[in-house]
Amino acid sequence: MGEENQIRIMVVDDHFVVRMGLTTLINTQSDMTVVGEATNGKQAVELFRAERPDVTLMDLRMPEMNGVDAITAIRNEHPDCRIIVLTTYDGDEDIYRAFQAGARAYLLKDMHRDELLEAIRSVYRGQRFIPPAVASSLADRMPRSELTSREMEVLKLIVKGMSNKEIASALDITEGTVKVHVNNVLGKLGVSDRTKAATTAIQRGIVHLE
Repeated sequence: MGEENQIRIMVVDDHFVVRMGLTTLINTQSDMTVVGEATNGKQAVELFRAERPDVTLMDLRMPEMNGVDAITAIRNEHPDCRIIVLTTYDGDEDIYRAFQAGARAYLLKDMHRDELLEAIRSVYRGQRFIPPAVASSLADRMPRSELTSREMEVLKLIVKGMSNKEIASALDITEGTVKVHVNNVLGKLGVSDRTKAATTAIQRGIVHLE
């Protein structure tokens, strides 16, 4: 794969060993390359501006500026940024704040290497990547009121097993708009696919089976 087709990645962590490990692993992949490393949130914001990476791996707890603040600052300038949060801590409030700030994925540092690589590729393609353990923690934190009325309509039709095309037809909106709503619903429920969205919605009482 030529360099122009590689996923350009920035690694942000205040621990040298973590950065070295991530960079070494990423650079063994033919479709990825590390374009920059930062040791704190402040550096991350500046480096993002200079390099415009496709995907950023961001630690949450760093000196000078933490990960959530850095994500917020980067998103203010670059709304389409794709950021994966990496952390040793799995507290649901941290997870919640990271997603509120605009993270697309959340990984614990003890994840398997294949999970990291899969997350990078998923986020690069515009998807979210949320491990089951993180999803359940997030679901506990996310109140039902987070969903807009349109997202609730879409979720109810997902629960009924409708495809995006069928939902678009039922609600008289475009398939592209449905995709946006579906992505938002998945993110807010903290799940990675439609099936999990449906089961979570039923389990949590957001949608009731008629």
